[in-house]
Amino acid sequence: MIGLGCAKNLVDGEVMLGHLVEHGAEVVTDIDSAEVVIVNTCGFVEDAKRESIDAILEVARRKGDGTLRRLVVAGCMAQRYAPELAAEVPEIDAFVGLDELERAPEAVLGRLGRHLPDQRGALKLYDHTAPRLLATGGVFAYLKVAEGCDNPCTFCHIPAMRGAFRSRTPDSLVAEARRLEEAGVRELVLIAQDTTRYGEDLGMGRAGLRRLLEALLAGTTLPWLRFMYAYPATLDPGIFPLMARESRLVPYLDIPLQHAARPVLKLMKRGGDARRYRELIAKARETVPGLAVRTTFIVGFPGEGEAEFAELQAFVDEVRFDHVGVFAYSFQDENPGAALGDPVPRRTKERRRRVLMKQQERISREHNRTLRRQELTAIVEGASPESEYLLQGRLPRQAPEVDGRLLFADGTARAGDIVRVRITKAYAFDLVGEIREVLQPAPTRRLPLLPSRLPALPAAVAR
Repeated sequence: MIGLGCAKNLVDGEVMLGHLVEHGAEVVTDIDSAEVVIVNTCGFVEDAKRESIDAILEVARRKGDGTLRRLVVAGCMAQRYAPELAAEVPEIDAFVGLDELERAPEAVLGRLGRHLPDQRGALKLYDHTAPRLLATGGVFAYLKVAEGCDNPCTFCHIPAMRGAFRSRTPDSLVAEARRLEEAGVRELVLIAQDTTRYGEDLGMGRAGLRRLLEALLAGTTLPWLRFMYAYPATLDPGIFPLMARESRLVPYLDIPLQHAARPVLKLMKRGGDARRYRELIAKARETVPGLAVRTTFIVGFPGEGEAEFAELQAFVDEVRFDHVGVFAYSFQDENPGAALGDPVPRRTKERRRRVLMKQQERISREHNRTLRRQELTAIVEGASPESEYLLQGRLPRQAPEVDGRLLFADGTARAGDIVRVRITKAYAFDLVGEIREVLQPAPTRRLPLLPSRLPALPAAVAR
């Protein structure tokens, strides 16, 4: 499987692989030895679409060479653009929509024919009964707490593909968290399109995510819990006292703000402004000692002139985020805000993106330098991709896959160990340290597949 896009899409890929393994498929990591390739696509922005199409075309060119016989396309592009892809790339043998993950074995075996996913958007909600083949290495895993989105952001057409917001039940999520813990997972990362809206549709109001976190803390012994994609308008401030009390809920806030200038935010159909965001983050930092804050911004959106970009730069300098991602606005006809056009030249967008990232690089380096000579807690992920003789891991302030990493220059440990580390070097995004002590050894039990044959659900939690 070639997996593209976000963590939510990765979980969908893990579910498809789980169904395939339960049906007897062998998963290989080398395309040259594969008989079937699934491209799990992303359709969020033009660059992601292009990457997905390039992957599809590359696999299509390989069909007939060696053992490769079949090409399956899944993910957001399969859900939204299957008719167009089928017409343009006849080498595609089958499509698997977002509501059809359990049909991956049929697609792989060539039993779906010319079936196309329902173009009206996804409706289904997968739960703890779905099998998963973990693709993250097993030290951490994502827990998708909800599907879909109700937010009207004009830069995003995800609701048209993934449907309306719908939460899983706390019972189902605690059950899956327990399965993941039994599989050896040490860090659980809660995700959704709008994670802080969790439970609103179940009658929990704004307290849903906090109640879920309390249930997960009570129902598991996982060392680290973290949530991503906090929408500022739905963020429950009651989460921060919980984070301050519970050492297992890591002091980390991922809150994609998208911009700071009110005229741009208004055109994006996003609530809030720089003043409210500053107050929210200041209160969170005051409540949670050592809180790390990550955000993302879109530059070059319609309505962003030099004055609005300067306001964004001033905001970044003042708030001093620990981690920032910056994206140039990607115009698409499918976006709800397509009528706004695309007035900011591409060259200007890219210049602003580089300028803001350079600004954040300086701030991140300054943050990291304050950590030198400190002894901190870290999780060991395993061998570094650069060298099997060099271990790497993360501090609680570093979320998997999106933030920097911690390289261990000295000391021994196993993947999944929680260790005490002394920071020796600091760079803009990465850190180097020495392992001083293993605080919590990793469990020896590792189950790569979470099977669908499960015991009964636990008693109701956090109703």
